[in-house]
Amino acid sequence: MKNLLRSKKLRVTDFRLAVLTIFEQHKNAISTEQIENELGEFDRITLYRTIKTFIEKGIIHEITMPGNIKKLALCHDNCNAKEHQHQHIHFRCNSCAEIFCLDIDDYPEINLKGYQIDAVEIQAKGICKNCA
Repeated sequence: MKNLLRSKKLRVTDFRLAVLTIFEQHKNAISTEQIENELGEFDRITLYRTIKTFIEKGIIHEITMPGNIKKLALCHDNCNAKEHQHQHIHFRCNSCAEIFCLDIDDYPEINLKGYQIDAVEIQAKGICKNCA
């Protein structure tokens, strides 16, 4: 975790390490409320600044699903401060309501003639393997 922060040119602090540990403990996307609950006592402004910095540096990405559901998940190694490169599906389970980032073998190539695509997000709903 320290190497991740250093590779993104961020100072290593106990707080940043604690937030990263929470992300690493979850296999699915998590909400800011979940992070708050797991941190215990902390400064809320510091948490939101840390989340913003992690998004800007390509450490985590934000997932917005229909119904104004917002979650956060760790990025892959190829994300950086300029762009997030995610070729996966955001899957929301209808049973447990968890959101998962799922890699797929063949990410579809989309060509919209005359339009420049900067990013594509694929969202799916169904029943996760834990609830099936």
